[in-house]
Amino acid sequence: MTDYAQADPAAPVRADIVLPCLDEAEALPSVLARVPEGWRAVVVDNGSTDGSAAIARSLGATVVHEPRRGFGSACHAGLLAAEAEYVCFCDCDGSLDPGLLTGFVRRVAEGRCDLLLGRRRPTTRGAWPPHARAGNFALSRMVRRRTGLRLHDLGPMRAVRRETLLALGLTDRRSGYPLEMVVRASDAGLRVAETDVPYAPRTGRSKVTGTWRGTWHAVRDMREVLRQPEYPTPRSIRAEATR
Repeated sequence: MTDYAQADPAAPVRADIVLPCLDEAEALPSVLARVPEGWRAVVVDNGSTDGSAAIARSLGATVVHEPRRGFGSACHAGLLAAEAEYVCFCDCDGSLDPGLLTGFVRRVAEGRCDLLLGRRRPTTRGAWPPHARAGNFALSRMVRRRTGLRLHDLGPMRAVRRETLLALGLTDRRSGYPLEMVVRASDAGLRVAETDVPYAPRTGRSKVTGTWRGTWHAVRDMREVLRQPEYPTPRSIRAEATR
């Protein structure tokens, strides 16, 4: 594990971090404490019943309420609420360090890639359950066949220019949203890359990868995305991403 993106004070100052949230009251304080100084945390409450929204607001985060359940619904609501040139995504369960995203944004800003994904590298045994790892491996192989991208992980930590992502016109509102982002970016000719990030055990119970059933539903949603024909993405997106 030698290629972690490191926090970089020279990274662009303005970036918004979208944090999809469903009952993450326990993890929120430590996650929000690691948001880079000067950046805005957009916590998208997706129907929490444990006071997550109030906790996030008390800690200075912008809170967006998205009543439609689904990981994609929460992510897209956060994207629409974002205002900065760069937008990042990160789970708010404590498994990933949002402080590393300064390095992500720097790479995008320097033109080294258009969409940068975090390849999860478990820091302890059990951080990434075997069934979740197996599902991710299978999806990575399917993505390679569909797009030619040699990715190892389709994890939730990523950075991209906001206008570039909006132009992709993502429509999935369930677990297929992160995959659709990658597929449409590839179809548009955008440069998609990944970098290692440490992956710690999450705080609390997982709503998706913590169970075989949750993992299966996620894989099912993503397979539906991969069955779609190549998206007719406007050629202008590539030019916009590199301007």
